[in-house]
Amino acid sequence: MTDGDGVTRYWEPGTTIEWVYEGTGKHADKPNVRPMTVVRDDAGGLVAWLAPGTPLLRPVLTDGREMRHAGPVAMFTADRALKLDVWHGTGILKVSPPGKPWSVWYFWGADGTFRGWYVNLEREHVRDWASRRTSTVDHVLDLWINPDRSIEWKDEDELEGAVTAGRFTAAEAEQIVADAHAAIRDIEAWTTPFSDDWQTWSAPAAWRLPVAPTTHQPDLIAEELHSG
Repeated sequence: MTDGDGVTRYWEPGTTIEWVYEGTGKHADKPNVRPMTVVRDDAGGLVAWLAPGTPLLRPVLTDGREMRHAGPVAMFTADRALKLDVWHGTGILKVSPPGKPWSVWYFWGADGTFRGWYVNLEREHVRDWASRRTSTVDHVLDLWINPDRSIEWKDEDELEGAVTAGRFTAAEAEQIVADAHAAIRDIEAWTTPFSDDWQTWSAPAAWRLPVAPTTHQPDLIAEELHSG
């Protein structure tokens, strides 16, 4: 991965970085910021770990509810607040392959059983070396791949809602769908990273949780007022 001077650089394993989904339009100041630990970073792509309990910043509705509660159109137009939260699920291993408009996420159950792969359609990542940040923009549409390699499409209604809301143009949505089909071709050919057996990986016990992001300040939202 080259920096602004054209020099090839990579993050060392164990480095804490921020994996950022940028806000767009009127929500530009409401990114999703996830501190993660680098597992591997080389010409084959960036691999990073989101540990259970990691503090993070994420956009929610101003009353504290999840964005999806607004519906597939209003979730892109409703006012948002930035919430300081923690990752409540089991850990996720994320792989950002070079030159691909998606990342591949590995999910495990609470008992450690591998559940499947999640392909998150997104803009190709841009790195900020000084801030140790890799930034992208979510493209809404997703794919789920079961351990038997069967494929399920996810959030197609939300992509349609994003077009209705003006978040994407019809042409941009068509390109996102085309990107999903390109990802499916990689899945069917079982190329990297699917063939890399990351499902057998586990985080080193010595790794500590990253600290909360400080690049943006969380908002005081309704649910916090009520809980106080």
